[in-house]
Amino acid sequence: MTLPAIAPQPGIMEIALYEAGSSTLSGRSDVLKLSSNENPFGPSDKAREAVARAAHQMHRYPSTDHAALRAAIAEVHGLDLDRIICGVGSDEIIHFLCQAYAGPGTDVLFTEHGFLMYRISAMAAGATPVEARERERTTDIDALIAAATPATRLIFVANPNNPTGTMVDLSELERLARAVPQAILVIDAAYAEYVGGDYDGGAELATRLPNVVMTRTFSKLYGLGGLRVGWGYGPRPVIDVLNRIRGPFNLSNVALEGAEAAIRDRAHAEHARTENARLRGWLATALAERGVPSDSSCANFILARFPDATTAEACDAALKADGIIVRRVASYGLPHCLRITIGDEASCRRVAHVIGQFMAGRGDAT
Repeated sequence: MTLPAIAPQPGIMEIALYEAGSSTLSGRSDVLKLSSNENPFGPSDKAREAVARAAHQMHRYPSTDHAALRAAIAEVHGLDLDRIICGVGSDEIIHFLCQAYAGPGTDVLFTEHGFLMYRISAMAAGATPVEARERERTTDIDALIAAATPATRLIFVANPNNPTGTMVDLSELERLARAVPQAILVIDAAYAEYVGGDYDGGAELATRLPNVVMTRTFSKLYGLGGLRVGWGYGPRPVIDVLNRIRGPFNLSNVALEGAEAAIRDRAHAEHARTENARLRGWLATALAERGVPSDSSCANFILARFPDATTAEACDAALKADGIIVRRVASYGLPHCLRITIGDEASCRRVAHVIGQFMAGRGDAT
């Protein structure tokens, strides 16, 4: 018996598969991975201990309401825990939003160099993905407003943006939210912890405005990329909607316990943030001195710019030859750039040395 071909929903097969940062090189065991914006200092010892304890309860189902983790998030950030939802990374929250608020006949708007999951989640929901141009690799609020239509239901803005590292003022994001009231503005603040100062990732806007949601993650500053924990914060009616499509056991006991311990360990978080800021500045300066500029980054990576795509590809090959993996970002519309995660000091110096040798060999160093 031959079974008939069963087609997926329209648009699914048009989605390009997401390609994560590489982690291996053939023939090398000493790879330096700087392709996924991971915290080089790893998780805190307290998080490790919490995970070890939780491992003894792996036969038990986790809580369905994530109450303890939401309480910890609320305490640390001064938020209303009833407005918090937890997910499998912030990616899952993005997917929930598209499932709940987008669909056939609606538009999902984002910037031209925005996170690839915005397009993927929009198409998975049957919505039309719409790109708005950026200005010098920075979110252009006026371009987003101009691109919005009555069909626009969601607007995604990563702030700081991945892969550019640039960001815009919260006052500009408020202007966007007010200009397009029929859409939910989603402020993707995965890298907010690296900004420092009084930047809250958009939490105050999500508290005050009825059409703003903020998403955050434990994968970056807290070093829990392998556990996959994220969260969102927004108006209670929106969070109620998202919880209705959230799987009841979407986060494991291990993930919940590890994340709660991680966010409460403020000393480890501050150490990771300050070291990142120091080394980010050092690497950006070092590469600029070698003829490779980058925009001022507010995240845990820099976007190194080369004269053209051919030079970027050749530099990527030179780095790989030395056992260093960075991220090619041609899929983000930036074929002449390489995104380089900020590692520890030895890693940053090694990257600067290899790129310096490469540029000098091409006669391009300043």
